[in-house]
Amino acid sequence: MKIRAAVLRRSGLAHPYGETKPLTIETVDLAPPGPGEVVVRIAAAGICHSDLSVVEGVRPRPLPMVVGHESAGIVEAVGPQVEDLRPGDHVVSVFVPMCGHCLPCAEGRPALCEPGGQANVNGTLLSGARRLACDSVPLNHQTGVSCFAEYAVMSRHSLVKVEPDLKLEEAALFGCAVLTGVGAAFNSARVRPGSTVAVIGLGGVGLAGLLGAVAAGAGRIIALDTNEQKLAVAKSFGATDLFNAADAHVVQAVRDATKGGVDTVLELAGAVAALELGYQIIRRGGELVTAGLPPPQARFAIPAVTLTGEERTIRGSYMGSAVPIRDLPRYIGLYRRGLLPVDRLVTHRLGLDDINLGMERLHQGQAIRQLITSF
Repeated sequence: MKIRAAVLRRSGLAHPYGETKPLTIETVDLAPPGPGEVVVRIAAAGICHSDLSVVEGVRPRPLPMVVGHESAGIVEAVGPQVEDLRPGDHVVSVFVPMCGHCLPCAEGRPALCEPGGQANVNGTLLSGARRLACDSVPLNHQTGVSCFAEYAVMSRHSLVKVEPDLKLEEAALFGCAVLTGVGAAFNSARVRPGSTVAVIGLGGVGLAGLLGAVAAGAGRIIALDTNEQKLAVAKSFGATDLFNAADAHVVQAVRDATKGGVDTVLELAGAVAALELGYQIIRRGGELVTAGLPPPQARFAIPAVTLTGEERTIRGSYMGSAVPIRDLPRYIGLYRRGLLPVDRLVTHRLGLDDINLGMERLHQGQAIRQLITSF
């Protein structure tokens, strides 16, 4: 079938993207689903900083590629061997397809699925196939999702079924921002009631992490960013203390305010400077949890003796250390009860034709979560 999709053919173009237009809206061919695959009509897709990193070339991916990895939609058709989904079902996409058979999957850590990770690097679906093409030239898939398009073919293992009474615009947020940010607080950091948590980086994932810390019962939540507007948003989301991360004395200010440092830091900015700041403000025995994705060549140095002498911990968190089929229903349940108001993350809605403007808005720090709702 013919579909409209946002195609990235060359990364690293100059800003502003409203003028250089790195993403082109093209008519492309979408092949029928293969075994274990599903056609999804995309209803809403979120623009994440990870997408911007691909467009900017910070996170290299095989090109040309149809971009997008956070979405919700309606099943249009299913391929052979798909028995638990049918046309009309509502689904949320997950940006790591999970084979269910490799060692990480067997250990209950599907975010680290080895075949899924390799497929994402290769730009294919979990099967190794590509179902997108333009003029008979194959196009790559972003993380097996490629949701900046009218329709997408995805592996069944990239999808979680959700109840149809959940608005699809809201459901889309759960596939990345909520899964990653809230999961970092719940699964990776295991935030305890009454504890002190700092959140560094207040984008969509960072503010979702902050909401997770609130829901987990953290007694004090310290928000850090260089953007004063985002700090104000964090305050409205439940942050108890605000600090501008660009302040030359921010480390001492946080340590003084917390009488020696915080219990847990959620680093969700994806920058080495944020990692360094996070490590400096945890207390003796504290933990730094990072779900940010710095450029592959970035390196992070610490005083090694403090790991032992102060029993500090550094923990990575990919996709919120989530088990999506378990965690998404739980997070949606909290949302329905008003305990996880993730719909407040949405600052803009736009059409597919405006995607370059959306990318530029994100680059300028003028948006939290933007949803493409018109294709």
